[in-house]
Amino acid sequence: MEGFLSLEWALFWTVVSAPFVVYGFYRVRRIIKEDPAQRTMLALSGAFIFVMSSFKLPSVTGSSSHPTGTGFSTMFFGVGVTSVMSLIVLIFQALLLAHGGLTTLGANVFSMGIAGPFVAYAAFRAMTKVRVPTPAKVFITVFLADVFTYITTAVQLALAYGPFLSSLTSFLAVFAITQIPLGIVEGILFTIFVDYLERARPDLTERILPRRVADEA
Repeated sequence: MEGFLSLEWALFWTVVSAPFVVYGFYRVRRIIKEDPAQRTMLALSGAFIFVMSSFKLPSVTGSSSHPTGTGFSTMFFGVGVTSVMSLIVLIFQALLLAHGGLTTLGANVFSMGIAGPFVAYAAFRAMTKVRVPTPAKVFITVFLADVFTYITTAVQLALAYGPFLSSLTSFLAVFAITQIPLGIVEGILFTIFVDYLERARPDLTERILPRRVADEA
């Protein structure tokens, strides 16, 4: 929420997020230059983040719980691009929907566009190496991107409104009530969608999900 973080913490999270966003813009330009067809997937990824994260439920005072929609972008483009998509979405939501805020933009980008996707992408790469079936891989990636976003948010709030350990425990407990079910639902929805996309447009998914035949054998 606007003004919820002190100036010091707002600046801190902005500075921490900035390198990822700068790298993300570089990656977006490179992807479009090397493969213009990927514009469709970039637009789809951004649309998912905007739509999913616009559904919010009241949570900790001054905050809210919502799906993030970042798992799809994380699988296809990684953390840098996802941070850019999240930044654009969060700016639009702050200006048009009174969701989030400009003063908390750096913190929100870090939790939703960097920390959650980072954990999810690491898990996605590990599962790809050990040939985890695609449905399980998609579900776990999306679930982790969602849940670790709010673990990070709880850490951010605990740092700003300590004492740290007791505040962190309280924030995690409150977020868990809404975020774990939301993460499960989001994981199921994206698993169904990616399965459809693999069958209908395998040319769009072959770059990162090339094992449909192996999975079904």
